[in-house]
Amino acid sequence: MRSTGLALALLALCACTPRGDDSPATGTEDAAGQGPASAAQVEHAFDAAIDAGDIAAHVQQLSSDAFAGRAPGTPGGEATVDYIKAQFARIGLQPGNGGDWFQAVPMVETTASEATTLRFAVGGGEQVLAFGDDMVVGTRTGQASIAIKDSPLVFVGYGVDAPERQWNDYDGIDVKGKTVVMLVNDPGFHTHDAKLFDGERMTYYGRWTYKFEEAARRGAAAALIVHDTAGASYGWDVVKNSWSGPQYDLPAGDDPEPRLPAQGWLTGEAADALFKAAGQDLAKLRAAAGKRGFKPVPLDASLSLDLRSTTVEKNSRNVIGLLPGSESPDEAIVYMAHWDHLGTHEGEAGDNIYNGAVDNATGVAGILEIAEAFRKAETPPKRSILFLAVTLEESGLLGSKYYVAHPVVPLDKTVAVFNLDALSPTGKARDLTVTGKGSSQLEDLLRTELDRQGRKMVGEGNTAAGYYFRSDHFNFAKAGVPALYIDSGTTLVDGGKAAGEAAAKDYTDNRYHKPGDEYDAATWKLDGIVQDLQTVESIGRTLADGGQWPDWYEGNPFKAARDAMRPPVAAAADAKKIAGN
Repeated sequence: MRSTGLALALLALCACTPRGDDSPATGTEDAAGQGPASAAQVEHAFDAAIDAGDIAAHVQQLSSDAFAGRAPGTPGGEATVDYIKAQFARIGLQPGNGGDWFQAVPMVETTASEATTLRFAVGGGEQVLAFGDDMVVGTRTGQASIAIKDSPLVFVGYGVDAPERQWNDYDGIDVKGKTVVMLVNDPGFHTHDAKLFDGERMTYYGRWTYKFEEAARRGAAAALIVHDTAGASYGWDVVKNSWSGPQYDLPAGDDPEPRLPAQGWLTGEAADALFKAAGQDLAKLRAAAGKRGFKPVPLDASLSLDLRSTTVEKNSRNVIGLLPGSESPDEAIVYMAHWDHLGTHEGEAGDNIYNGAVDNATGVAGILEIAEAFRKAETPPKRSILFLAVTLEESGLLGSKYYVAHPVVPLDKTVAVFNLDALSPTGKARDLTVTGKGSSQLEDLLRTELDRQGRKMVGEGNTAAGYYFRSDHFNFAKAGVPALYIDSGTTLVDGGKAAGEAAAKDYTDNRYHKPGDEYDAATWKLDGIVQDLQTVESIGRTLADGGQWPDWYEGNPFKAARDAMRPPVAAAADAKKIAGN
């Protein structure tokens, strides 16, 4: 791992560069601001234009060991928000939250004891599953102790209740006090049935977050998801790494949705053995769960659990910078990226710092570069541009969820959101990926810009992964605000589609949510990220100066919320304006 970077003494620089001059940023403080940095002093003169060298400088700093994986509520997390604030100030933005750079996000930090076991009374015997190797489990209640005794198990298929699709996996059963066991993804996924839900394209019902929410609404004592790599789109190591160590939630007062006493995952192997001991064949039940008319299946098994956790109430922070509009300052375009990652896993052998270079130091670098380009342009934007670095994305999109509930710009005055998350340093591409392609009129503006570049817009390759529901734009979308989530293209100029797909697979298999997600100057190619950032900056400029109000496409589930903000006549006029752009 590397520990090079720009200095956190940029904080002192803010006061003397309020208008964002190009003075070199110099520093000597460590991540916690308590002594000499482990890295040598570094100077970097930032360019006014979006620049590969600038991106590299930001990513090196944010993903250095000095930031210890950028976990919220830790010294590394605090160093991160201070760095972003310092950069916003150096660029010449204004504090975006009523004179404050920060929006405090209350959180509860819960760390489950990894000595926890799941004890199943099954088939006249007992099976005991170990944390990490066989299962992961935790609680969102904020309670230090959760005791569950002899809770009956019920297999509820995919754990979905979707009235509009005439599907209810809970039909005919009361699961209050019971433990529900369910499959990941949607009913159409494992059967490859395009007529069930969206076939292999994941809907929100396929996300594990929805499944736990639905089980909580029904009063279950616990919910366990059976992992499979294809259905989840990642291996067990990702689940284990993501659920180990501190977990974060908004306090119940800020997020009053029902919460399960306990929730977690089982490995496929552990689930197979459990079902077999209960006299059931998991493979056959999986096949049955993918057919209409499935009914929940009570299992000859019960769960007992003694879950001990340490809980601490803390605050994390969103960082907000504002470039006021010259003519319509009350209307804003938002550029957003999450700054948090998985921190340091104490006690883990070997490299235990989850640096998060791609995920998501690249996105933070992206909004900083776009901010610099807007701020130093000859003509200021007519509408305001809000730059939002949110916390707690890795914990369930909580920082953006809190912002949407407490926006600094009212949502009916928020024109659009551009989300930058995990940009690929693999070089220029002949296309640009839109996650959730086919959603909003923002794509019409994007298509126009890509046509100028001779590039194409494509949807995400792995639609089964449900990426649209896994990043912060989703909270804005649910509230009705059109949001565009771009990802790097897959057909690379150097190597074509095969090279792009190989690079994506290599990252997912070897670095995603692993300590290996580090900056590597020898292999990273940043010219593609530069081009993609220039693209979304150009669309934002069009919206800032053109006065359009993009809407969702007809049939999109978020359109009703947006239309409630915008009168239909006005929305129709905006559609014509965008089409003629």
